[in-house]
This record gives sequence, C-alpha cells and structure tokens, in this order.
Amino acid sequence: MEKDNMYPWVTRTRNYIGGECPHKCVYCYVNTLKQRFRHVKKRYTGEPFLITSELEKSEGQNNVIFVQDCGDLFAEAIPDEWIKQVLEHCRAYPSNMYLFQSKNPMRFFHFTGLLPQSCMLGTTMESDISYPNVSRAPSQAERALAMSMLKGFQTMISVEPVMDFNLHGFVKIIRDIHPKFVSIGADSKRCSLKEPDREKLVRFIDSLREFTEVRTKKNLRRILDG
Repeated sequence: MEKDNMYPWVTRTRNYIGGECPHKCVYCYVNTLKQRFRHVKKRYTGEPFLITSELEKSEGQNNVIFVQDCGDLFAEAIPDEWIKQVLEHCRAYPSNMYLFQSKNPMRFFHFTGLLPQSCMLGTTMESDISYPNVSRAPSQAERALAMSMLKGFQTMISVEPVMDFNLHGFVKIIRDIHPKFVSIGADSKRCSLKEPDREKLVRFIDSLREFTEVRTKKNLRRILDG
C-alpha cells in the first residue's frame, strides 16, 4: 500500500486482482512497471486471479483508497464473486473513502447496493472520439452513457492521457455526467497518441471550469507549454 502517483489526493492504492488487465490499453503505466520490476511482471501477467491474501489486510482508517489502480475491478472478465468479496472487504472499513475507476462503468449498476457508503465512481475518457487499437475497453460512448445514468453517487472523470477531441461535443458529454471534478493529464509514456494542440486544450479546460472543478496533472505542461 503506497501513496498513488496518479492522483496526489489518494493516500493508498490497493490491488486485489492480479493478472493482466483485460482492456490492454497501449498507454498503461503497468506495462512500464512490468519491464522494470520482476515482481510486478509476475503479479500482473496472465489470466486474472483474486489475490486472497490482500483481503486479509487492514485498510486502516480515514484513508482515500484507489481500488485496483493496476487493472480494472469491473472489467467483464472479472467474476462477480471476486468483486463482491472486494466490496465486502472495503465496507468493513467504513471511515475510508474509496475510488472505483473503471472503463466498464456500466457494470457499476450490478453492484450499487454493495458499494461502500463513502465512495466515488469514475471512468477514463481520453476523448469523445473512439481511436482504434488504443484499448479493448468499452467505447467512449458506452462509458459516457453509463456515467450519465449514475444517480446518487459522487463521480469523477479522468481525461488521461488526453487525446484529440471535438471540443464542443466532448465538453457537452462531460457536462451531462455532472462530475464532481475532472482530472486531466498527458501521455507520459510517449505512446505516439494523437493529442490536441495547446489552444484547443486551453479552451477545453476553460470550458470545463464553467461547471466543474478541473485538476490538471504536471505532465500536462508538455502540451500547455509547447
């Protein structure tokens, strides 16, 4: 359990599912970690599996915990029973705030009655455009629809890595979701993704700030200062 590098406001990350993430996003930072660290490669390679030993650990109190930052707990390949065990474990430590971020947010609806009382639901939306060969996750449109249907939960959107988008269309999609905040970051792994230019990105951020909080990542300076 360590402080998260993706979100500075997260105090702990917890991963209960091992194996390779079924979404296989080309920009996934876990791929870089697997190249550097043998134990990470062993833990996040192959078919998904439940790490039962992690369910025996204490989650402490008054933490902000990003659940499964090295994968996707709600991917279709993850069995319902594993998800139920993870959520039951989290509910045993109710003073914590839990972030559940998934690129398959439609599956949140199957577990709304089991989620910890203090939690936030989020998804990644790199753009409003679906780019081929970037990810095997559900399309941007499917993610947007699911998030817009969520009621009674705090929500957030991660636009990282930000890819080129249709300005007005993307802003409208996010506005319809009513997120508590939007986190925006760049392609820190330099995966040759198609990115917006500085002017469009600035207009995007300014437009979002008209109706929600925007949290920009340090790696975004590469575009903004370009």
